[in-house]
Amino acid sequence: MLKVAGFSALGMAVLGAPLGGTLGGALQGKEASELRDQHFPKRFATAFVKPPVLRPYQITTDADGAPLHKYEVVQQVGSAGIVGGGLSTTLLGYSGIFPGPTIDVDQGTRISLRVRNKLPLVHPEWGYPLDTSTHLHGSASLPQFDGYANDLTHVGYKKYYQYPNFQPARTLWYHDHAVHNTAQNAYSGLAAQYHLHDPAERELLPQGDFDVPLTVTDAMFARNGNLAWDDNSHSGLWGDVILVNGAPWPVMKVQRRVYRFRVLNASISRSYNFRLSTRDAVTVVATDGGLLPVAKQVTSWRHAGAERYEVLIDFSKYKAGTSVELQNTSNKNNVDYDYTGKIMRFDVTDAPVTTTRPDGSPDPSWNRVPTTLVDSDVMALKASQAKKTRRMRLKKNDAGIWTLGDHSWQEIVDSGFTKNVANPALDDVEIWEFENSSGGWFHPVHVHLVDFQILARNGRAPFEYEKGPKDVVYVGEGETVRVLMKFGPHRGRYMIHCHNLPHEDHDMMTQFIVGMAPGDPDVNDPIEAAPCIDDDDTSQDD
Repeated sequence: MLKVAGFSALGMAVLGAPLGGTLGGALQGKEASELRDQHFPKRFATAFVKPPVLRPYQITTDADGAPLHKYEVVQQVGSAGIVGGGLSTTLLGYSGIFPGPTIDVDQGTRISLRVRNKLPLVHPEWGYPLDTSTHLHGSASLPQFDGYANDLTHVGYKKYYQYPNFQPARTLWYHDHAVHNTAQNAYSGLAAQYHLHDPAERELLPQGDFDVPLTVTDAMFARNGNLAWDDNSHSGLWGDVILVNGAPWPVMKVQRRVYRFRVLNASISRSYNFRLSTRDAVTVVATDGGLLPVAKQVTSWRHAGAERYEVLIDFSKYKAGTSVELQNTSNKNNVDYDYTGKIMRFDVTDAPVTTTRPDGSPDPSWNRVPTTLVDSDVMALKASQAKKTRRMRLKKNDAGIWTLGDHSWQEIVDSGFTKNVANPALDDVEIWEFENSSGGWFHPVHVHLVDFQILARNGRAPFEYEKGPKDVVYVGEGETVRVLMKFGPHRGRYMIHCHNLPHEDHDMMTQFIVGMAPGDPDVNDPIEAAPCIDDDDTSQDD
């Protein structure tokens, strides 16, 4: 039985076609999903749940005496019920749940993650081969552990991923990245959060029960409760049911104190514009790559696919019995339905306020919203340090294929994985300009390996809440966005792609090569250096 992270149903049942819908239009929810009225999920009728935290199966040290924690997740099929009437949905999940279990680790603790592919040979609904590739999004991993799209773990095989965790505290997430099937695999449930802590973040921000992951997705249901698929000719897929941690429009009971929310947009196409129903400000304290230098008070924020924003909400300003909704006012070129403007609800209780940390020590964050946070290396970079400026167009080519930097991923494959959009030297600083020439589409662009700083949008300053380390940037319709980054710490091949996942799969992805000249030996070849092995092979086991 595949469960929703402690909830008895899993909410990734999705029908991708906006039936009769148009971009920006509003439809009846029941007309978008094919469910009968009695099966359609109710708003604010489900309790909020946090995904479980994955525990290591072994805690040891590496050859240098540094801490090493060993984990395992199993990719497997299960069934779950989130809609009414006893309907069940066939889904994929890490360790049998969606979202998958959260991995929670301290800076400096290396992780070995054993990923076992126990899926069927083909997808139970859509019939394509269920090879997988696991990407830890936000990690400066070596190329062979980065989830390169063509580094596939076949059914009945396993792979050992190594994660260094030397970066500053941040919200990461792991999800499938298999070539041409990333959208369907992630959409089917192969996604989960990963939290990296450091001493500064632990001191400044809420921890434990008050450090809350919100993995937001959208879903649509077929009449029988199973998944259906239609990505609108590779343009995108928008659901009419909003899920938070796999539950539809959940309700979270909160104390009258400060909470920290790690908001991940794991929808495969939809972007959001979040706000509170009270129109009160929230405090953005972190972006994709960690803490902002200075906290930002905002009444709303735009949130593209794969972006992470950490926000503080102070519920002490509300009386017990107050209900506050997290809402979505959407963005241009989404497909919106009657209830996609609602995300979840917070019910403020009169429960005694917890003012201590999980270890019993005083918790200064319970009634404190910090203003000054932490500087980071990427935010200290200056445009004057850039050795080169590169311009990359986001568009369809003459054959109607999505491209990035005038490349499609098939061109990369056909070149023997030698073609690239950039070849910076190790530790070079560069400016990249993303020019959206694709007409009426926005593109969340993800650069693997590095964090970057957003310099400008069409020559104007970025939004206040974006002024932190990023690895995904929303490139709006007709927009040119400039970003600044330093390449390292590893040499090798890394991907850059659109995180509207149907765009990525068809074929809006290319690669850059760090610190290598043509003909150099590639000791970190992302496909060959650490291939998957048969699941029965115990040579790498403990």
